[in-house]
This record gives sequence, structure tokens and C-alpha cells, in this order.
Amino acid sequence: MPSPQTLSLVERRLLAAWAADCAQRVLAVFEAAAPDDHRPRESLARTRAFARGELDVAGEIRHRFRGADAAREVKVPAAAAAARAVGQAAGVAHMGAHALGAAAYAAHATGLSTPQQPDAASREIDWQLTHATEPVKTALRKLPPLGENPSGPLGRGLLASGALATIIRELQSTLNEDA
Repeated sequence: MPSPQTLSLVERRLLAAWAADCAQRVLAVFEAAAPDDHRPRESLARTRAFARGELDVAGEIRHRFRGADAAREVKVPAAAAAARAVGQAAGVAHMGAHALGAAAYAAHATGLSTPQQPDAASREIDWQLTHATEPVKTALRKLPPLGENPSGPLGRGLLASGALATIIRELQSTLNEDA
């Protein structure tokens, strides 16, 4: 039986487009720190192509780490978070739950890159939810609460602690309130 974090192919394509939109908003943060590294931009293009049905799941599973690999090489925390947002967006082809990871890393990158604006991450979350269509919100609501199911990115990994966990819990809570 597949993980409840996977979702259907149709749902993953919808979430990939939304996750790419979230990551796109912080791509400039990465590119300012690493202007010659095009891996995240190329990964976002592939994620959008997957969302449009132009690429298959197997191919994207093989390519999903390319954009996030850049995070290990950049020394600016906000830029690393932006690259991880891209990597999470690419991971949606494999598991829909990565969409929440993309949104969380994008909001985290926004907060890290604008420390003079303490509400920047919250404003980014508001943008993300405002720009999620009803089908995207419906798919996101199907995901288990953070930490409840260990078989995927919403299990016990990086997304389940610190600022990322706070952001994902806020996203999931707001989505459920809006239902």
C-alpha cells in the first residue's frame, strides 16, 4: 500500500505547479549568492514541465536532487533554504507531501533573507495559501498532519523540526480552518 503522503499522479502534478510557484519566489535569493549555479533554475523548469504532463514520474525521481544539491555548496543560509525549496518542489513527482516542504523552505528562505521584517515568513505563507487553487488545497488537505505518518517527508526528518515544522503546521492548520 502506498504512503498517504504520495497522492495520485493528477494531484502530484497540481501540487508540483504550486510548489514551483512557491520556490520561484525565492529563487533570486539563491541566485544572488550563486549567480553561476543554474541547477535550481533548471530544476524548477523540469518541475513545471512535470506539472504540465511533459515529463514522467520515473525521470523526475532520478532528477529530483539536482536543484537541492546546490544547497550543500552555497554558504548563505537563506540561499540554501531557497535551493532546498526547489529540491522539495522537484520531489513532488515522487511524493505529494514534498509540496509542503517546498512551501516551508520558501517561507523560511524569505524570513532568513529579510531579518529586518519579522513577519516576512508569515506573509509568504499567506501568499502561498492565497495562490493555492481549490484543487491544490483539496490535495494538500489529504496529506497527514506533520509527524503523524513516518513514510515520507512529513515523518521524522528535517521538515518535522524547528522553523520548518512551525511553518508546515501553520500551513496545515490554516488549510483545515479554511475547509
